[in-house]
Amino acid sequence: MTGTPHYFLGVDGGGTGCRARVEDGSGAVLGQGLSGPATTRLGIEEAWASISRAFNAALDEAGFGQDEIAYTHVGIGLAGASRRDVFEALKAIPHPFASLDFVNDGMSACLGAHSGRDGAIVIAGTGSIGLGFVEGRNLRIGGYGFPISDEGSGADLGLKAIQLALRANDGRIEKTALLTEIMQRFHDDPMEAVAWMDRATATDYAALAPMVMRHADQGDSVGRRIVQSAAEQIDTLVRTLFDLGAPRVTLLGGLSTPLEPWLAPDVRRRLKPADGDAVSGAIILARKAAEAL
Repeated sequence: MTGTPHYFLGVDGGGTGCRARVEDGSGAVLGQGLSGPATTRLGIEEAWASISRAFNAALDEAGFGQDEIAYTHVGIGLAGASRRDVFEALKAIPHPFASLDFVNDGMSACLGAHSGRDGAIVIAGTGSIGLGFVEGRNLRIGGYGFPISDEGSGADLGLKAIQLALRANDGRIEKTALLTEIMQRFHDDPMEAVAWMDRATATDYAALAPMVMRHADQGDSVGRRIVQSAAEQIDTLVRTLFDLGAPRVTLLGGLSTPLEPWLAPDVRRRLKPADGDAVSGAIILARKAAEAL
């Protein structure tokens, strides 16, 4: 090799899986890798092990040896990385790269969505949150965790549906097809729902969201009210980010596509498609780190 080439490795470490991609200076993809969940809730060591499996697979596919790795700048978006104790622990991990930087996975998604420029995202998935970068400021709206926050999320849809199904089972409100199907999940036994609640996670509640969306799209009156209420919460997140100065906002997450038709017309008009994904954002982070050296 002549000169001092630079390579850029981006990793998106999420709760469901980890993706890595290595590019050269021109942006050509040299290798990619996948592994299992990478979130700090699993512990720092477990998260780093998953991240390592993903980036080692990408480096192997690229045919990198120690020389190339030493010229590789790495950016990692990781669920939970914004906590100070977690961030410091991650930064202390020894590595063979030219540089290594971490951000929360939501921030890497925001960087990727707007090609590193100022902008914001609203994530509507199992949870919900608004994040952005505006003139050197980091924006964060909501996303404090289910059930105290994450309004308009899949978990929120599931929770609302179960609450109303139990009321309908009592005779406090009228049963609909959605509420009947929810109670059938619990064999029409409220105490079975209570036992389920004691061990249920946000992911378990969010697993009911497709059912709620299906009934809403079919005209179920309660389903429509639940989904419309969720859409109004997402509308508010989007409008608040614009009010705080975000020049552009993108809607992301597993619930974004089914929920978008329910959003207010003014919000839908102002939304912008994503330029790239969270791995793209992690590579932008790596490039910025290289420029700062």
